[in-house]
Amino acid sequence: MASASLPAKTAKFRGERHMFSTSDDNAMLNQIRATHAPDGRDIDVKPLLQVIDDIFLLAAPVIPGAAQGTKTPPDTLDDKALHAGFSDIMELLAYTISRISCEITCKCSGGGDAHAATLAVFNTVSSYSWDAKVVLALAAFAVYYGEFWLVAQLYLSNPLAKSVAVLKQLPEIMERSAYLKPKYEAITNLIRAILTVTRCIVEFKELPAQYINHDTPAYETANALIPTATYWTIRSIVACASQIMGLTGMSHEHIASTTEAWELSSLAHKVSTIHEHLMKQLALCYQHIDDKKQIEAYQSLMQLFETSHIDNMKILKALIYAKEDLLPLVEGSTKKRASLDVLRRKNVLLLISDLDLSHEEFSILDQMYQESRQHPTREESQYEVVWLPIVDRSTPWNESKQKQFENLQSMMMWYSVHHPSLLDRAVIRYTKEVWHFNKKPLLVVLDTQGRVVNPNAIHMMWIWASQAFPFTSSREEALWKEETWRIELLADNTEPLIFNWIQEKKYICLYGGEDMDWIHNFTTTAQAIAQQAGVQLEMLYVGKSNPRDKVRRNSSTIIEQTLSHTLDLTLIWFFWVRLESMWHSKVQHGKSVENDPIMQEIVTMLSFDGSDQGWAVISRGSAEMAKGKGDTILTCLNEFDEWKEEAQLKGLVQALNDYLRKLHTPHHCNRLILPGTTGSIPERVVCAECGRQMEKFIMYRCCTD
Repeated sequence: MASASLPAKTAKFRGERHMFSTSDDNAMLNQIRATHAPDGRDIDVKPLLQVIDDIFLLAAPVIPGAAQGTKTPPDTLDDKALHAGFSDIMELLAYTISRISCEITCKCSGGGDAHAATLAVFNTVSSYSWDAKVVLALAAFAVYYGEFWLVAQLYLSNPLAKSVAVLKQLPEIMERSAYLKPKYEAITNLIRAILTVTRCIVEFKELPAQYINHDTPAYETANALIPTATYWTIRSIVACASQIMGLTGMSHEHIASTTEAWELSSLAHKVSTIHEHLMKQLALCYQHIDDKKQIEAYQSLMQLFETSHIDNMKILKALIYAKEDLLPLVEGSTKKRASLDVLRRKNVLLLISDLDLSHEEFSILDQMYQESRQHPTREESQYEVVWLPIVDRSTPWNESKQKQFENLQSMMMWYSVHHPSLLDRAVIRYTKEVWHFNKKPLLVVLDTQGRVVNPNAIHMMWIWASQAFPFTSSREEALWKEETWRIELLADNTEPLIFNWIQEKKYICLYGGEDMDWIHNFTTTAQAIAQQAGVQLEMLYVGKSNPRDKVRRNSSTIIEQTLSHTLDLTLIWFFWVRLESMWHSKVQHGKSVENDPIMQEIVTMLSFDGSDQGWAVISRGSAEMAKGKGDTILTCLNEFDEWKEEAQLKGLVQALNDYLRKLHTPHHCNRLILPGTTGSIPERVVCAECGRQMEKFIMYRCCTD
């Protein structure tokens, strides 16, 4: 019996190889489509597929000398089989599965044509959807395959299994299993390929209809391929079943095993190739769905900010994390996880930045935050800060980025989001498109009801710190109304000694630039003039914006030679950032050089910084000030004898101003350099010196000193 059946099976597989290499897929597809007559039933095949997965996991072939791995019985198998509704599904499908099993058994046991056997299965499942067809066929094979290997695993220890095994010739098969290893491995590989493409087909069925339709190109492409995928998957199932059945009828001549293993490998390659194509389309479908969801989430966020709320929780959940499955915040001082409830009905400042928050920015923010916490009951301290780290999702998250994030988070004393991945892409888009985040940090202010009262209070924070609370536009306007151009506004608390110098009625000189020769000449000349005039003069070097090595070297030389006081690099950076913030704040309120005297002084200071030479501002008391560019003010000091009598009559600052005006010439070349990422840049800016409109250039700078 065994020797009679073997040639037929070998012939069948040679026919299989011929069919595989020369068949007309279009003709085959037409045949398959002709059998497809779904009755509209929507069957959830996922629970059935899970049971099938369990069967193939536990029924792996026992191959002597081969690594078997660990077969872990699924603990939840009973739950899967008995969950609500599964019994009903099995009642509905059991008869069909049994019919498919009979079709495969009958067609394969006689060595029939593989295509005819496959077509018979399609006729049996004609009323089902494509995903149900393939899962039902796979279930029929899983029953046969599972029974075969269940007896094989138990026949040595179970009398019933032993009796059944004898009738199936399993002891002889097990004795020859080493010779059958290529076939076993080929069957296992093909089953693996069948399972992956089946899961893929089921995934397509599960795609949410509200986000993707049949007209979507990727879905349309996949939909056209799924009948072909279903055909080759069921055809592979038939081939596997045929091989398992053939084991019980094999003779001791095993030469056909290698050939048949090659046939199975060819099918596995075919199915795997189809799977690759489907997965590409599935990935495109998921991208399309994700894009649709992001658009929906973005629009929801827009609507949420346009709606009134009784507190800030809806807004904070939408921005940070909406689910309840984890604590999304890290509290700064304790580093313990916290829920969003700690922010309920509080004023919240959202610090939005990437992972490249500079040392200077962090240091100044930290100092201001710590000062606000020293007086927790004061009105201006009634706010919380939350860091929202914005990262580029187009590049993979790696260990280096994780470490950079953790280092930055560990230094923060305020709240922070537990991990950047918690922030939805729609939120990141909102920060960029609505709040105009572009690398430079933002401070978005939300009131107790979650309303945005300031889309970027960073300029207010730099200028007035917590005194700017509650950081509204009206508060900003009120603060400017209280201000005049004075040394306190210009220098603020960058150097605490300034307030002592003012009270002591000393003359104060702030100066900057990078030319060390000019710095040396200016400081020694100024000190000599002060001594000659009999006044006390304190000098402070404030360097240049974006201080680098040259400014660092200048500061060291100034200290070594005791030329003057100097700010450290962080405070030098802060001095100029405050001035830039003043400019942006004034611009936001519609102020310009032409209609605002403080704006005129701000632009003059920024023009000094944009020049290649030094500069100086000399004041006495709070508001009495004189200023000039490096060469001009140095010339003025060198010619002190020309105006020292005026200095005795009017005072040093007034006399200095008068003489500077005498030295002034119409010719000048002022440059105003503003970072393009710190806010909106107006189309029209006028010169603070002559009032003419300044030309606008775009500058790209890379300074390595």
